[in-house]
Order: sequence, then C-alpha cells, then structure tokens
Amino acid sequence: MPATQPRESDLTIPPPPLQPGLRYKRIMLKLSGEALCGSEAFGIQQEVLRATAAELADVRATGVQIAIVVGGGNIFRGLKGASAGMDRAQSDYMGMLATVMNALALQDALEKCEVPTRVQTALEIRAIAEPYIRRRAIRHLEKGRVVIFAAGTGNPYFSTDTAAALRAMEIHAEVLFKATKVEGIYDKDPVRFSDAKMYDSMTYDRFLADRIGVMDSTAITLCRDNKLPIRVFKLAEHGNIKRVVSGEPIGTRLGD
Repeated sequence: MPATQPRESDLTIPPPPLQPGLRYKRIMLKLSGEALCGSEAFGIQQEVLRATAAELADVRATGVQIAIVVGGGNIFRGLKGASAGMDRAQSDYMGMLATVMNALALQDALEKCEVPTRVQTALEIRAIAEPYIRRRAIRHLEKGRVVIFAAGTGNPYFSTDTAAALRAMEIHAEVLFKATKVEGIYDKDPVRFSDAKMYDSMTYDRFLADRIGVMDSTAITLCRDNKLPIRVFKLAEHGNIKRVVSGEPIGTRLGD
C-alpha cells in the first residue's frame, strides 16, 4: 500500500474528545535519538520504544493532538561524522536518514498500540512516508492521528531541535516538549558531577548567554522570537509525558 494512502483502520477510528482540565490541546514532542537507545550505547532499545509508544497512546486517548520530531543520534550524528573528516553536508544528510529509521520504528510501535500514525519526511521518500506538507500535517492532527516528522528540516547545518521548533510554529503547537535522558537543565553535567543542580525554570536569554548545550541556539531563538514555551524533561520516567501535558511542573521550563 502506498505510504500516502490512509490505512483502512484509520478510517474507522474517530479522534478522541479532549478531556477537561488538560493544559494543552496540540503539542510538539522532541524525542532525542539517544533517549530511544535507553541503557544501550547504540540503536533502539525495544523496551524503551514500547514504553514510549504506550505512554503516547495514553496521552492521545485524552484528546491531545500530538506531533513528534525524532532525532537520530542513536544511529548516526552528523556533527560526529563531520568531526571525523566527512563533508558536513553529506554527514548531515546521513543523520537525516537515521531520523527516518527512528520515525518508522516509532510508527510501528504506535500502531501496535492501535494509534493511527503518519510519518512525514522533509526529504522525499515516498515509498515509506509522506512528504512534509504543512496543511496535510495539521489535518492529520485534527483527525486524531499522531504525526511524526523525520529528516529534520531537510537542510544540512540545522539540528532536529531546530526542526522541532520550526514545525511547532508551522502547525501552531502550544508548547515544545523535549524528552531527554536527564531530568531537566542543570548548571553542569549531572552525569559527571554529583552536586549538579537542576533549574526549575530559565529564560531564553539566560540559556543563550550561558551557552547551555541541551538545545541549540537556533531552536531557542526561534522559540523566543515566537513566544513558544519549552519544557525539558526525562523520557525514561514512566508517566512523564502525560504529566507534562497535564501541566505538572516537572523538568525545566524555558520561556520569558
């Protein structure tokens, strides 16, 4: 079946109604590739993938519209390839293809949870995914489908964080959630320093001035200029996705 055609099961699944008390109706979730590999150093840990899909299914059942940008650092990171002597643009394109692999894996896991899903790619790979079309993505969200954006922005030199910020603005998401391997933003590396302290909140300007590496400066600047709030939280903590969607103050909030 061509990737651009609806699955037969999608036609019979109405979007769930939005439950009262939820803070957000439409969210952008940035999943880092590293978060998907769990305790492994490389690849996709199936337990993490299944748990993430199950949580996303629970969130979708509340009526929240979910868009996802997935990274590829668990398979190939463009910057690492460039630092090893590869051409930066070529290396970044390889990284984009790694995000497509993660997106397809996540789509499979979500559909096993009976969640209607679409993958849209910034690079055209019509045999396996739709090309990115903004209005089509919004329509999928309105119909209750989870939309996974792959291949970043389709341009080298731009990170998947920037892609998440850009797509969030394009689809009119109310917030950008970044799910990582740590609890939030710290004053120093919590893996190396046991006395590292986590920030509950931080302004965009403070983040940029301190050159914090959790997200790149282009993504932060985009969110600042368009007043899009960001929350950084730990993916591996069970229930965290639903907690942040409900407005619980976990992780670190970035904003004015």
